[in-house]
Amino acid sequence: MSTTTRPAGAQAPAGHRRGRRRPPAVLAVPAALAAALALLPLGYLGVRALEHGPGYAWDIAADQRTLELLARSTGLAAVVVAGCLLLGVSLAWLTVRTRLPGLRLWAVLATLPLAVPSYVAAFAWVSALPGLAGFTGAALVLTLACFPYVYLPVAATLRGIDPEQEEAARSLGNGPWQTFRRVTLPQLRPAAAGGGLLVALYVLSDFGAVSIMRYETFTRAVHTSYRASFDRTPAAVLGCVLVALTITLVLAEVRTRGRAGHSRTGRGTSRPPLRVPLGRHALPAQLWCGTVAAAAVGFPLATLGYWIAVGNTATWDAPRLLETALNTVTVAAAGAALTTALALPVGVIAARYRGRTAQLLEQAAYAGHALPGITVALALVFFSVRYAYPLYQQLPLLLAAYAVLFLPLAVGATRAAVLQAPPVLEDVARSLGRSPLRVLREITVPLAAPGVAAGAALTFVVIMKELPATLLLRPTGMDTLATRLWSQTALSAYAGAAPYAAALVLIAAVPAYLLGRHRP
Repeated sequence: MSTTTRPAGAQAPAGHRRGRRRPPAVLAVPAALAAALALLPLGYLGVRALEHGPGYAWDIAADQRTLELLARSTGLAAVVVAGCLLLGVSLAWLTVRTRLPGLRLWAVLATLPLAVPSYVAAFAWVSALPGLAGFTGAALVLTLACFPYVYLPVAATLRGIDPEQEEAARSLGNGPWQTFRRVTLPQLRPAAAGGGLLVALYVLSDFGAVSIMRYETFTRAVHTSYRASFDRTPAAVLGCVLVALTITLVLAEVRTRGRAGHSRTGRGTSRPPLRVPLGRHALPAQLWCGTVAAAAVGFPLATLGYWIAVGNTATWDAPRLLETALNTVTVAAAGAALTTALALPVGVIAARYRGRTAQLLEQAAYAGHALPGITVALALVFFSVRYAYPLYQQLPLLLAAYAVLFLPLAVGATRAAVLQAPPVLEDVARSLGRSPLRVLREITVPLAAPGVAAGAALTFVVIMKELPATLLLRPTGMDTLATRLWSQTALSAYAGAAPYAAALVLIAAVPAYLLGRHRP
């Protein structure tokens, strides 16, 4: 099978170049609904922030403490993104493009940190090394928890790149490093930039890890403000600052992504990607992979094992544990299905169309991801109490919160998958009289299905671990593994929390394993 590439500045196939500005209604209408849901918390923030007038809101936004929070949050995000790019790109290269011994095992281990909640990892590290608390501990924990967001899209892109391009570069006298820098790296840029954006937004919205590490960020300050006062205005203003920061990051990622792209005319390349022999570097490469896996997965699991061992049979309420696990799987599966359905039209538009409408729809999808879960939850409570009271403390409201929080994960995966699907096939189908809906159903979705499924699995994992919104919006009497673990940890009942943490990690490890078991 052959591969077609489109470097920056080259023309796309006539009739379906990504410069087309108006997506069809079959995509635009559901994408607009998804964007409206994602923007709903912003309406709440606007109402609350301006409750006492714009002057009062500006005084809070320009306060020295707000600027300090901005510097602390952006500094933490920058360090974590840099660390995740280093870990994610290096591990993707080693597991996909080299003859690394045991590469299938390392590929699976590189995705398993997705199964370890950041607050569980933070507890594991701070309980063993109390002096690690603060910026260093928060940066370490979040980097080890988030690097799979970079690893997965970069590894998928490496598998899809035509090896003939690299062979051509080598035949022209370029060495391995020059070939990587000039040919491979430009094609990895969109995937790495998208993964880095998800990491940055995750760090800005994280509550559990920074709270356990006692590092003050926007999310922790928002949570403290909500709990300390009946006046919601200060917390809403901080949320607005966080939204402005999110928009800035999304715009920066769009510019960093560039216009380069590549697509295939078949379901795969004619042969596997080139593999670089490591030679004397094989042992250091294995040590690198082993160190990352031990720090990101081994250490937290060992800590959980210790707390389970020091506990007793009273900490194991098997019926309640089973019920809670079933609740968790059910809610996460429903939330992932809804989020993926909402993300599909947005991802297709982001991949296939340019223009203000496409850009606004994509940016709107990212609006809620950097907001603290408690802010999104309170926005939905505000909406349901005033306009849709039957939804209050019902499962649909919780699922809507998950969609707002994690829509970018599914959008990013869908966009990357559609970018690798050849647009010429859609052009041919349209030229034969197929409607936009039939083209989407019969051409675009089947070709992008593996990437969309990977995004759904990733969304399932992160929903299982979500904490603040679940605490506030879950139906009365329903617990998830995350909420039970948090309630036990808040009481310092670490032995009682350990079974719920272990169950959460084990269940989340299944989709994480499936994400990593692609043949490297």
